[in-house]
Amino acid sequence: MRDEATAFVPGHITGFFSAHPDDDPTKAGSRGAGLTLTDGVTVTVEPAAETTIALDGESLEIEPVTTVLETLEATARVEAESELPLGSGFGVSGAMALGTALAANRVFERTLSMNELVTIAHGAEVQAGTGLGDVVAQAHGGIPIRLEPGGPHENTLDAIPARARVEYVTFGELSTADVLSGETDQLTDAGKEALSRVVKEPTLLSFMYASRLFAREAGLVTEQVARTIGDVTDVEGQASMAMLGETVFALGTGLSDAGYDPNVCATHPAGAMLQ
Repeated sequence: MRDEATAFVPGHITGFFSAHPDDDPTKAGSRGAGLTLTDGVTVTVEPAAETTIALDGESLEIEPVTTVLETLEATARVEAESELPLGSGFGVSGAMALGTALAANRVFERTLSMNELVTIAHGAEVQAGTGLGDVVAQAHGGIPIRLEPGGPHENTLDAIPARARVEYVTFGELSTADVLSGETDQLTDAGKEALSRVVKEPTLLSFMYASRLFAREAGLVTEQVARTIGDVTDVEGQASMAMLGETVFALGTGLSDAGYDPNVCATHPAGAMLQ
């Protein structure tokens, strides 16, 4: 047993998705596409007498993290630091689950493979209702296209071969669990159409166009988000809404050009990793 281990997991912005439930949480998930980010979550795990979880110094109950530790039969102190806000469409809970899986596997010498750890973290996210596809995307890095739902044993991934500067502004939270527990037929139909478009033309411009169309057709755009996307469009920029959060992301300098003061990062060239 080691004293501690640390993992970094990139943030993930989903541009569009379709929901695919299954009784087996490792087979349930989503299809879609998104951007992984150099802004992410650093997770440190160390053995402890009882399990505690903290994000940026604040103690929290994060169900997927607890489930990961229980699955690995580990009791630990989990300390996470992130540039990204929780509940705003950046895959923070998924990053914490995956980072915990990677670090705990090393600390407690569980000798599981990457795919096994991703499957555990993905299943924990699905069970908690906090995400459907962030974990598999964050394990991959880049600009992943999720062609099939589920963990890595079920999931077929492709990617857009590009890198980009990314800007984002966040206006508030949206509950992933509330959206996913409601009627998702309209959302899923829009997600399937968006995926078809990007598979035919796997470029950043195609991804951004499909993401904007999806957000409107799925009925998820708030007034503030619509106004901000419009502001970026007015300066000939590319912007859309992060799923699921009241967050607008743009390529290049779209938000800056529109007069906003955004956070700035880039697409992350690699997936989650131990440090």
